[in-house]
Amino acid sequence: MYGQAYWDETAYYEFSLEQIERDIESPTEEIHQMCLQVVDRVVDSEELMALFQIPCDQWDLVRNSWKQKEPSLYSRLDLAYNGSSPAKLFENNADTPTSLYESGFWQWLWLEDKIRSAELSNQSDQFNSIQEKLIDRFRFLSQHYQQNLFHFSCCKDTDEDRGTVQYLEDCAREAGLDSEFVYVEDIGLGYLESEQRSVFTDSSDQVIDVLFKLYPWEFMLREDFAEHLDEAGVRWLEPAWKALVSNKALLPLLWEMFPRHPNLLPCFFSEQAAIDAGLRHFVKKPIFAREGANVSIVNDGKVTFQSDGPYGDEGYIFQAYEPLPQFDGNYTLIGSWLINDQAAGISVREDTQIITQDLSRYLPHCIKP
Repeated sequence: MYGQAYWDETAYYEFSLEQIERDIESPTEEIHQMCLQVVDRVVDSEELMALFQIPCDQWDLVRNSWKQKEPSLYSRLDLAYNGSSPAKLFENNADTPTSLYESGFWQWLWLEDKIRSAELSNQSDQFNSIQEKLIDRFRFLSQHYQQNLFHFSCCKDTDEDRGTVQYLEDCAREAGLDSEFVYVEDIGLGYLESEQRSVFTDSSDQVIDVLFKLYPWEFMLREDFAEHLDEAGVRWLEPAWKALVSNKALLPLLWEMFPRHPNLLPCFFSEQAAIDAGLRHFVKKPIFAREGANVSIVNDGKVTFQSDGPYGDEGYIFQAYEPLPQFDGNYTLIGSWLINDQAAGISVREDTQIITQDLSRYLPHCIKP
C-alpha cells in the first residue's frame, strides 16, 4: 500500500486450538453480547445519547433502528492478546471495519498454499469461517428484506475501502443476490411521487432499497442530507444503531456495567476520573477516532506517544494502558471478526510503532495440529 509492504508473509502466527476457543472465540462472543446490552441502555437515555454525540434530531433514527431489531452484517473487535493472559478489548470496530478481504480470502489461500507445498502439516487449520458466514448472512438478509438487489458504496479515492466493498459484493453474488455499486459522493436525492417521500438513488436514478455503506454513521448523521435518512426508507448495512457500538463512548459504559471483567480495561469519560481510579498510565482516545488517529499515551502526566489526525472535538475517553505484545520487535494486534453475532475468524496486524494504524502490516495465521 502506497509503496510500503502491507500483506506480509515473511512470518506467520501460530495458535493452539485451545488458545483460539478459550481466549479469543468465546470472549469475542461474550463481549459482543455485553456491547448489545450497552446499546439497549443508551437508546432509552437522552443523556447517554448526547454523551455518545448522537445529534438530537437523529435520536429517533438510532433508537428505532435498535427497537426494530434491524439486522447487522459484521464487525471486528480489536484485542491485545499475548498467548496466555486474557485478551483485552481495545475497541469495537462495528461500523466500517476493513481488512475483511485479507482475513476472509487471502490468508485462507496462504494456508492452502503452505499445506500444498508441505511447509505446513495437512492437519493445520485456521480460525476463519468469514467467507462462508458472510455468504450465509447475505442469504438471510435477502430473505429478511424480501429484496434481491443490494447496493454497495464507499468514497472515491479509497483503495482499501473499494477492495473491501468489492469483496462483499462478490460474497453477495455468491449468495445469489444482484449488486450495484455507487460512490457515496454520487448518491442522489429524489422524490417518489407514488409514496410522496424522498428517496436516495444511484447514478442511474435507481431507487436504493438496501445499501451497504463503508462510510461512518458519525459523518452521515451530520451531513446536509441527514434530514432525509429516515424517510428515504433505506435498509442500511450497517444499521443506525451501530453508531453506538462503533463509538468509543461504549468503552467507559462497558467498564461501568461489567466492572473488573477479565477481557475489559478500566475506562472513563474524564482524565480526572481515570486518575481518581488509580490510573497513572492510560490512553486518551477521541470518541470518533479511526485507524489510531489522535491517540495519546500518557504516563505519570507525561505524553509519551501521540498520533495526528482530524478527531477530538467530539470529546475523549481515557482507557488503562495495556501494552501490545511484541514479537521479534513488532507490536501485534488481534482483530476478532463477528458475523451474525458469531465469532468468525481473526486477523493479525503488526507494526514497529506502538499504535496500530491503517498501513500496519497484515500477517496470516494458522492453528497448529
